[in-house]
Amino acid sequence: MGKRVVASYCTTFLKPEMLHIYRQVRSLHDYETFVMTKALQNGELFPFRDIELIPKPHSNPLRHGWLKFVKRRPPIVYRGEYQMLSKLLERRGADLMHIYFGHTGVHLLPFIERWHKPCVVSFHGADVAQKKDIRDYGPKLRDLFNAVPLVLARSKSLAERLLTLGCPPERLRINRTGVPLHEFPFVRRDPPQNGRWRFMQACRLIPKKGVATSLCAFAIFQKEFPNAELIIAGKGPLQSHLEELAEELGVSGKVHFRGFLSQAELLELYATSHFFLHPSETPPDQNQEGIPNSILEAMATGLAVLATRHGGIPEAVEDGRCGFLVEERDFEALATAMKNIARSPLAFREMGALASESVAANFEQREQIRQLESHYDEAVALAGADERIPQSESTPVIEERYPEQVSVK
Repeated sequence: MGKRVVASYCTTFLKPEMLHIYRQVRSLHDYETFVMTKALQNGELFPFRDIELIPKPHSNPLRHGWLKFVKRRPPIVYRGEYQMLSKLLERRGADLMHIYFGHTGVHLLPFIERWHKPCVVSFHGADVAQKKDIRDYGPKLRDLFNAVPLVLARSKSLAERLLTLGCPPERLRINRTGVPLHEFPFVRRDPPQNGRWRFMQACRLIPKKGVATSLCAFAIFQKEFPNAELIIAGKGPLQSHLEELAEELGVSGKVHFRGFLSQAELLELYATSHFFLHPSETPPDQNQEGIPNSILEAMATGLAVLATRHGGIPEAVEDGRCGFLVEERDFEALATAMKNIARSPLAFREMGALASESVAANFEQREQIRQLESHYDEAVALAGADERIPQSESTPVIEERYPEQVSVK
């Protein structure tokens, strides 16, 4: 008997910040996969051998109008997308589909409800925020939760948020980001001479990443350690604003915006830095982090992390052990933490080593892939059970069977 086949559905394959998805789809072991996508991006960064590019459906105006205005069918039906997806999945022999991002699951909901095989949907952070461009996003999410056998969340904090949005706890599982440790070897670091501390942050330059807090904290730190520098790797809409802020704070000569870096360049930056900053914050739309990939990569190389109690970050960074955590937007507390660790060479070395050990113990990629594939197995089994047992007679899942199940507190 051959391997089961999972269709990995991602509307765009892939944006630079979706590296964790690429790592998942290319690392499956017991399942074969192919990617379904509407748009290809960054193929040189994310080469993948088996991609099905979903074409735009051919429209029959008369049929389109009949289904839309008379029969009141959803867009995925009257646009002809349902039949096209169904035929593609049948041709490829898919046993299930993994849909990346909750808003994509909402779009595909009419298909999920009609397809005769199971789907799982994974949530990553922004997809639990308010979606002003999707009408009735909250109620549609609840319909989605009830249409799939399993819902996956990247962190416990996201899982708890999904519970508040109406996800049945017996369907919720943790699907953590995995880090390929061999790509991020541990680097032993010594305190720099003459206070030449190098801090770094790697992220998209958007509000929830808290880069402005990093700049304000660094400006305070730099008064005591004038030879320190801050490297910011990433691009985003806030770059010009952040550059202006660095100028106003008087640290523009010590802050370097490096733009988007290749993996090789980023690895070199990890190796040559002393600390990693990531003071994430919750914006008005409630868009929260899962567990940022860059935090885990930095920790794997032995960087202590200075961050905030936000989203899934405390699930990776144990305060006082792998680094320090402060409250969101509290740049003064962040600056104090930066000074404290810089003044203690022993803590500097020990926290970096403990950070690396923590990632190896809790986020190693092969173990996370094994758990993901066990979720796939469970989804297939649950779907099979639903086919055999009438819905009204189905029994709840027993919590002890699934240690990664999230229960209501």
